[in-house]
Amino acid sequence: MYHFEIATITLLLQCVFYASGKTVFGIFRSDLAREQNGQYITTFFYQVGNGLMVYRLENVPVAVQKEAKLLMFHNIQGFDNLSCLDRVSRAQLSITLSAEEHNQTIPQQSVPQAWHILYVDRYTCEEQEEILGPLEDVKFQIILLNPDGAGNPLDHFSAEEGGLHSFYFLLIVAYFIASCIYIQPLWQALYKGGPMHTVLKVLSIALMLQGMSVLFNYIHMARYARDGVGAPLMGSLAEFCDMVAQVQMLYMLLSLCMGWTLSRSRKSQSKPLQWDSSPLSTSLAAGVVFTQGVFLIWEQFEDTEHHSFHAQRSVPGVLLLLLRVVLALLLASVLYQITSSERSALKRDFYLRFAKGCFLWFLCHPVLVLLSGIFNEHQQEKVVAIGVILCQSISVIILYQLFLSRSLYWEVSSLSSVTLPLTMSRGPRGRY
Repeated sequence: MYHFEIATITLLLQCVFYASGKTVFGIFRSDLAREQNGQYITTFFYQVGNGLMVYRLENVPVAVQKEAKLLMFHNIQGFDNLSCLDRVSRAQLSITLSAEEHNQTIPQQSVPQAWHILYVDRYTCEEQEEILGPLEDVKFQIILLNPDGAGNPLDHFSAEEGGLHSFYFLLIVAYFIASCIYIQPLWQALYKGGPMHTVLKVLSIALMLQGMSVLFNYIHMARYARDGVGAPLMGSLAEFCDMVAQVQMLYMLLSLCMGWTLSRSRKSQSKPLQWDSSPLSTSLAAGVVFTQGVFLIWEQFEDTEHHSFHAQRSVPGVLLLLLRVVLALLLASVLYQITSSERSALKRDFYLRFAKGCFLWFLCHPVLVLLSGIFNEHQQEKVVAIGVILCQSISVIILYQLFLSRSLYWEVSSLSSVTLPLTMSRGPRGRY
């Protein structure tokens, strides 16, 4: 199908990117530092307590000859408007690179704050001083550590990532328990087929992909906790699984709404509430899916850090949020037209519950991004990530309940007599 082609292209592009962990490897370059008024290294949110920054160098004599330094800043907003010397003078910490290894304790702070690290040397701000011949670069390793539960600086996680490791573990446990309970009756429902077989299959695949994304994120963060680097491939796979789930759900929800609308316009009531796969509805859904796929891939170029739900400070991130809002409004309009002319109370209830699942899926991300603004900077990413994962999981469960419920499924499937998982009906089977 079309969305699988998008997913394949996305996977190939995703394999190009790697996360910059909080054990950072690289090369200090004088020419780059001069060009950028300081070579930007990384950012780290230090918790309240005794944080630590450890650097290790190769070619120490070269670093000494170049008078190399690391500068640490709380805030770099407005740096583009500052001269090189003004930028250097605003550093909260200046660390001379004169030893093979050095431990730098971070000053106590009242709240978690982001620290930005830049590299400078004697050539960075001295425009009159020419760089005579090629200079040797200096290889480095920087380890950034927060205090652990005992107060010792051993925690690789930034303050904005703290707690996500435990969240992913609990979510894996929840997925495992739910799969043990519901996998057999769900498999029976899928095996028997029926008018909504494709919908149930897409929902199942989307939920499975969400679970795989959580598992890969957990593996990545489990390794990250030990070395500060993690498993970049696992981070890429987690994002890939999440993006395929997003594309599949979007295609399904749009196809259903457009199909129902076109079906009603043709006055066809022979197959109520089924997935209409007419060329027009398929084309409309595929067009929107292609647009979202372009935005998702574009976002990966803008932000190569591994986040299933990015900070949305980039242009493609904002466009993705706007697309979700527009789609929610479109679905609201379509479903309103359907329900306003629907005489059957059972079908109206079906459409209204379907609308709840759709709106929760599309609007949770934009709403959580807006709400995250009231939280501290180090909490915003966690609020968005945890909130979106939980809301979209609940949305899938709502849709499962809708399409597998005996009371609402009666008109669209012969499976109403089968014991189904996640059923909303509570009465005895004999009433049906």
